Amino acid sequence: MTTRVPRIKYNANAAGIAAIILLSNFMTASAAQVDTISDLQQKIRERNEEISKLEAEIVIYQSEVGKTVKEANTLQNTLKALDLSRKKLVADIGVTTSKISKANLELDQLSLAIQGKESDISENHEAIAESVRRINEADANNLVEIMLFAESISDFWNDIERQKQFQLGLTARLEILKNLKADLETNHKEVGLKKSQLESLQRQLSDQKKIIEINQKEKDGILRATKNKESAFRKTLEEKLALKEAFEEELLEFESKLQLEIDPTKLPKTGSGVLKWPLASVFVTQYFGNTTFAKTTNAYSGKGHNGIDLRAGTGTPILSAASGTVAGTGDTDTVCPGASYGKWVLITHENGLSTLYAHLSLIKVVPGQNIGTGELVGYSGNTGYSTGPHLHFTVYATQGVQILERKSRVCGGTYRMPVADLKAYINPLLYL
Repeated sequence: MTTRVPRIKYNANAAGIAAIILLSNFMTASAAQVDTISDLQQKIRERNEEISKLEAEIVIYQSEVGKTVKEANTLQNTLKALDLSRKKLVADIGVTTSKISKANLELDQLSLAIQGKESDISENHEAIAESVRRINEADANNLVEIMLFAESISDFWNDIERQKQFQLGLTARLEILKNLKADLETNHKEVGLKKSQLESLQRQLSDQKKIIEINQKEKDGILRATKNKESAFRKTLEEKLALKEAFEEELLEFESKLQLEIDPTKLPKTGSGVLKWPLASVFVTQYFGNTTFAKTTNAYSGKGHNGIDLRAGTGTPILSAASGTVAGTGDTDTVCPGASYGKWVLITHENGLSTLYAHLSLIKVVPGQNIGTGELVGYSGNTGYSTGPHLHFTVYATQGVQILERKSRVCGGTYRMPVADLKAYINPLLYL
């Protein structure tokens, strides 16, 4: 008697069940997570609205400061300009604080996205493994066995089609899993960038708080020196102007005697745009050379303006015009208060040019530091001889400029600042 070997009956629904398991494990975010993400997005929108509102206020304050500076140089107007600058600085702090809050919210949002993707990846690894196991079980039955145990020809073809569709679905889901992993890697990179941005904003906030203290000290100093009297203020202005003119005459006399060798072939081609503007928003208030202002006011002791002036409210970030090395920093106010550049930074570049940033409120670089194009040099201010907050920007042929310490007969002390052969001064607009 022949013994019949029992066959394993093919489960017509095996592939379908596996498909359901596979698909059901590609879960979307839970309702609670969706609510959390929605809340974060709403808070981010609120921070953006706060930032936009404060930035609009800053524009108004900057405009008001500009108008006040153009008016008569009286004690009242000077104090008004300082108060407006303070309001602008407070708004700056508000913007930075809102940006920090926004960055933290975005980090929370990224954290949720990462958690969701990691959960999806884990669940789908398990689901795919289970589905592959079930497919292997189904594949153990050959076509003849499937046909024998099918209840009808129609069921047979349905079973074959179901397996085919599931194989296609599995391939698609594996591609989705691959994309999930790529998205996860992107999210992790975004977290790194966002953390760097957050650290930068926190440093900026610290700087802005220092600048607002400087603003208050400047106001207190004026009130202390003038005892809030216009007559005393006028006298202070006259003394400051006389000191400034005497100092410039002394400096011009020294620079006129400098005979430094400058090779024009070492300079970049003019119009090549090798320098970038040192401000995010550019408005030139005073041009280079013997401008009408220079001629009619003798503002620069007859030698013309040795750079350009750019509108920049107190606390505006000043950026490096090109990559290079910080040749030096200093503050002429320590020896000759209100007579020259005030807080300054000189950067040498590999293209044969050097750039000077003057009248700063706060310096953020140190001598010998390498700096990239567009990186922070410091913040604009009103130090040195300045009729209002702005950036003085000078370009030199590097071969013709030096940082020297010189005894000043005018100021009675030793000052440290860049000095140059008069031939070394270059119109910045030739390279911007």
